[in-house]
Amino acid sequence: MFRRRHTPDGEELLARLATLTVQTRELAELRRSQVELAIALQRDMLPTDLPEVPGFHLAARYAPANTGLNVGGDWYDAFVLPDGRIGLSVGDVQGHTIDAAAFMGQIRVGLRALATVTSDPGELLSWTNDLLLSLNKDLFATCTFMRFDPATGVLETARAGHIPCVWATADGHAAVAEDEGGPPLGVVKGSAYPVTCYQLTVGGFFVLLTDGVVEGPSLAVDEGLDRIVRLASVAAVAGMEAHSLAAAVLKNAELVGHEDDAAVLVVGHDTRAVTPQGGTGSRSPR
Repeated sequence: MFRRRHTPDGEELLARLATLTVQTRELAELRRSQVELAIALQRDMLPTDLPEVPGFHLAARYAPANTGLNVGGDWYDAFVLPDGRIGLSVGDVQGHTIDAAAFMGQIRVGLRALATVTSDPGELLSWTNDLLLSLNKDLFATCTFMRFDPATGVLETARAGHIPCVWATADGHAAVAEDEGGPPLGVVKGSAYPVTCYQLTVGGFFVLLTDGVVEGPSLAVDEGLDRIVRLASVAAVAGMEAHSLAAAVLKNAELVGHEDDAAVLVVGHDTRAVTPQGGTGSRSPR
């Protein structure tokens, strides 16, 4: 029987191929470990519980990116302010690395710490912006911060380069919030962030989200926001609870094949509560 004989050159080629195979496997394992570490780091930094607010419901959902090392700095947060009002934030750090996830943690801590001094959304974002610039990090973040007063149903909001939120009323009227906003955090020192006021009425919702929820390979942000408007409208008419709407919003992100992290935070007014004065969606910018 004829047997092929390996020449010295052939044996060297096989040895190189074997070495490359081992290196490829090691690199793949390293990348997998980095993804797992980034996901674990990010999840540990997100709140495990949201404040309980009589007459209202808060709900949040989060899903990491679907591809490669695209795990980064999306976050949501809700906490009680010193005066009893509720601070709400969502945001997205530029980049998809472990550094981005760690930077996200710094921003969340910074927002909470500064909110003990000032809870005015515009002033808080301005102070946070200057704080991040003082850290000399080569990263920036977009963010929306809301101050919610359960006693009146008033939401005061400011945006730092972030996509706008979506609101809906019990009769199905829904839209993308219209507010001016300012630049992302960590870019321009001394930036100002205008504040807009809204009213949340019985059966209504406010949906805060990151762009991973509304943007995909074949889906533009505006089209994605329109989808969330329709979801919020249907949910309000159907009398859905906040957690059901949050789940539906995140499901929509999965259906469009989001390539970025996706975070959603929903504030819903319990239909059994007493209606405050005003109407959801009314705004009075200052």
